[in-house]
Parts: sequence; C-alpha cells; structure tokens
Amino acid sequence: MGRSRRSFTKEFKVEAVRLLTEGECSVAQVACDLGIRDTMLGRWKQEVALRPACAFPGKGQGNPEQEELRRLRRDNERLRMERDILKKAAAIFSKDSL
Repeated sequence: MGRSRRSFTKEFKVEAVRLLTEGECSVAQVACDLGIRDTMLGRWKQEVALRPACAFPGKGQGNPEQEELRRLRRDNERLRMERDILKKAAAIFSKDSL
C-alpha cells in the first residue's frame, strides 16, 4: 500500500514562509529544519507573494476568482439549457399554428 500524503495547516505554511522571508537562512535550510521539501516551501512562498490575503484557502476550496468562475460557468450552462428548451417549444408551437 502507498504512503499517505501529509497535509499541513494554513498556520504552519504561513509560519514557514515567515521564517524564510524574515530569517537569514536559505530555502533549503528552512525546509530541512521543518522536514519538508525545498520545492514545496518555494511554492508556498510564491503563493503568499501572489495572493497574500487569500493564500492557502483549505481543502477543496479555491481562491475567490476560481469560485466565481465556477459559479459563472454553472449559470452559463443553465441558461443554455433554458434557451434550448425555449427554441424547441417555439418550434413546436409554430408547427401547430399552420
């Protein structure tokens, strides 16, 4: 059986990035001290740099832009279905009047 994935809390990630940015240690040294890979720590630093307010949203949650995009796509699909139904109804009613 394979290894299970480790998960880290938002607080742990934020603290790790803070240690990296405020300290004088390298990425490799901080990652080794925390027992994580340096590439993972680099991704966390990049995520905090890009979106400091909404970094690390949690399991299954995206950032606000992704959530809005998902909602808009769902609404768009619903509107397409309604439009198709109305087209078919209009075609049926126009045949009956002839």
